[in-house]
Amino acid sequence: MSLVYLNGEFIPPDQAKVSVFDRGFIFGDGVYEVIPVFGGRMFRLPHHLARLEASLAAIQLRNPHTVRQWNDIFTRLLANNGTADQSVYLQITRGVAARDHAFPPNISPTVFAYASPLNYPPAEQLAKGAAAITAADNRWQRCDIKSIALLANVLLRQQAIEQGAAEAVLVRDGLMTEGAASNIFIVSGDRVITPPKGPYILPGITRDLVVEIAHFHDIDCVEQPVPIGSLRSANEVWMTSSTKEILPITRIDGRPVGDGKQGPMHVRVFALYQQYKQAFIRGEVE
Repeated sequence: MSLVYLNGEFIPPDQAKVSVFDRGFIFGDGVYEVIPVFGGRMFRLPHHLARLEASLAAIQLRNPHTVRQWNDIFTRLLANNGTADQSVYLQITRGVAARDHAFPPNISPTVFAYASPLNYPPAEQLAKGAAAITAADNRWQRCDIKSIALLANVLLRQQAIEQGAAEAVLVRDGLMTEGAASNIFIVSGDRVITPPKGPYILPGITRDLVVEIAHFHDIDCVEQPVPIGSLRSANEVWMTSSTKEILPITRIDGRPVGDGKQGPMHVRVFALYQQYKQAFIRGEVE
């Protein structure tokens, strides 16, 4: 990582300094985005910036940059790292002010961004699948905001790690919501199902693309509530995210999902996703 962006400057990481009175540090008062970059092209950038705008509006913070300005910032960061697949992380906090819960007037937001190599799950993990646990969704009621205040998610993911699993599948009022850091799909028979969007689920960009791909290729895919019983009886379970893409979950709470192997629907949808990604790299789709 050669340079990061901080408040209008492109500087080495060790020179990037943020005040200890920044509200992101004091309160977790801010939002973030993660944008994958394939073949030098930012993947679904308009979708990511739209989600960023929605998160900023939800916390009553003005977007500090136009779409063109964001594009220029990201392009310069990416130019320093070559054309390998990368991800761009950006974070906006409300800024620096004396510690007070109320929004301070007339302060400038803190804007930070950097690019780093994108590491995919190895082929062996795709074929073998990942383990997960179920856990009570004890987060707040605005999970649709991509907030930097992620302590509950951190604790849930750590709970999974300590039990030898890669993800925690969250359950609230008897219904599956999402993963600690992912969206979740199940396959029941020939139908692909994922919970509908709402305040308990982050509107994932990869999630939405999987739904689009399924519909385009006439795969039966619906967005509907998923009871915990349907999760436990599913033929397949997947987690999706910008960095994990579409990763099969083959064990939940120590029990196999289906036959405990990567399922045929995952093989099909993952291949279609990769085809879409290659078409994107060639400039054939946006």
